[in-house]
Amino acid sequence: MIIELKSTINIEVAEKLAIESKAFHIIYNEKSYLITGSGVKEVPVNLIDLSENHWVFANDLQLASSKFLTGKREVKIGNVIIGGNTKNTVIIGGPCSVESEEQITTSAKFIQGLGLKVLRGGCYKPRTSPYSFQGMGLDGLKLLAKMREQFGLTVITEARDATHIQEIIEYSDVIQVGAKAMYDQGILRACAKTQKPVLIKRGFGTTLQEFVQAAEFVLAGGNPNVILCERGIRTFETGTRFTLDLCGVAWLKEHTNLPVILDPSHAMGYTYGVADLARACVAMGIDGLLVETHPDPSVAKSDASQQLNHKQFEELISSLRPVATSVGYNII
Repeated sequence: MIIELKSTINIEVAEKLAIESKAFHIIYNEKSYLITGSGVKEVPVNLIDLSENHWVFANDLQLASSKFLTGKREVKIGNVIIGGNTKNTVIIGGPCSVESEEQITTSAKFIQGLGLKVLRGGCYKPRTSPYSFQGMGLDGLKLLAKMREQFGLTVITEARDATHIQEIIEYSDVIQVGAKAMYDQGILRACAKTQKPVLIKRGFGTTLQEFVQAAEFVLAGGNPNVILCERGIRTFETGTRFTLDLCGVAWLKEHTNLPVILDPSHAMGYTYGVADLARACVAMGIDGLLVETHPDPSVAKSDASQQLNHKQFEELISSLRPVATSVGYNII
């Protein structure tokens, strides 16, 4: 349950009422305090005269629920706004990993030249094999920050685990919580303490309920700037890397108030299918698209098979604009 206290109630009183009601969280919602809890189906007696409104939920999808906020949350990514009533589809492009200053500079210049605003690049890589490239770490983060200053781009990078989350928060504009890290409560709770946008990727064996509950950790901790990213789930199919769950995207759009971004690169796993999948994603009227592109994928140190070269990426962007327009969205 979410209970909205009257706007005249200050934080000291709100905290006292939350303790008395055995609530889990207190959140300031622009004009008043919200207290949240689980399993409560009616307003406690001590809060009846002190509450302005309340919402009861069948499960722990609460702050992210469309029953709580009927409209979509608005999230600002650098100078770009997604969600709300904007009808913007932000394109996030760049290599899987930051590999060198030359490579990421070439990538940043390319993204800027296309008129796009957001650059991605992994610095701490959660690889399946201990023998694979693990990323440049802090040196990579510093290179991303340099690209932001040099090209005016917003940068997004992934947290591998909680040991370096503060570095990610410090150097990035958008914090990405990867599919393998979305259950890491150390990361989620740290993200809740900042107001920077947090993009959470769905784990490849994660239900939609579990996915949104990860977002609830961040929302309940006080950060409303949460974005969901569908990147494919593991099914019986082995011909592609994963299976992009567009049915799940429709469910998220219907049942949550969070912006939704899709990642066709990790879902497909192979360059040949990324463009078609990306166009299908944009046709759903989504808030963003994350596509990996590398100056020379043949020498990429991670996920070489799925990264588009720059010519392929440029052609993809051109093909996406009319698709977005057909469903009332703008590519930015």
